[in-house]
Amino acid sequence: MAASSAVVALGTQAPPFNLPDTLTGKTLSLDLIKSEKATVVMFLCNHCPYVQHVNAELVRLAQDYIPQGVAFVAISANDVATYPEDSPEHMQEVARREGYLFPYLYDESQEVARAYQAACTPDFYVFDGKLKLAYHGQLDDSRPDRRKPGDTSAYTPAPLSGKDMRQALDALLAGKSIPSPQKPSIGCSIKWKT
Repeated sequence: MAASSAVVALGTQAPPFNLPDTLTGKTLSLDLIKSEKATVVMFLCNHCPYVQHVNAELVRLAQDYIPQGVAFVAISANDVATYPEDSPEHMQEVARREGYLFPYLYDESQEVARAYQAACTPDFYVFDGKLKLAYHGQLDDSRPDRRKPGDTSAYTPAPLSGKDMRQALDALLAGKSIPSPQKPSIGCSIKWKT
């Protein structure tokens, strides 16, 4: 069942973190990763079809905006006891296969996800140069094809473009107001420990 991102007030300060990067094995902090222009924090996981659907666009976004001084970081907080495909070892495999250009951090305690009020995967946050929340919404209007096998009903997906995120980043980099309303992200619920 799909979940949507929680409402987090714009202007909220980004919570700090120190988490292990599954690609390098190093512990990385928000202070180390952040950019003076904009920082994108993404809550992702490996098994979610919504994340799988947007992976290619996340790589394109990073390719387009890292050269402009935007920092990107992905975090997975899912309970690996119930979803072993989201384990750090599998996170490393996914990051390499997809060509992630950003750290993919593991939030084993789930404290960082709770601090950010993350609710789904993917869940996107764009912070300004002072780490104040400027955008918390969807990547774009595209969604994965969730029809059941054998369902022949028509399905016309919206294009995977990163349109909403790109508009937010372009506005932030230009010193302009980010367009509103900001539509919530939709995806799989974060798999909390019980």
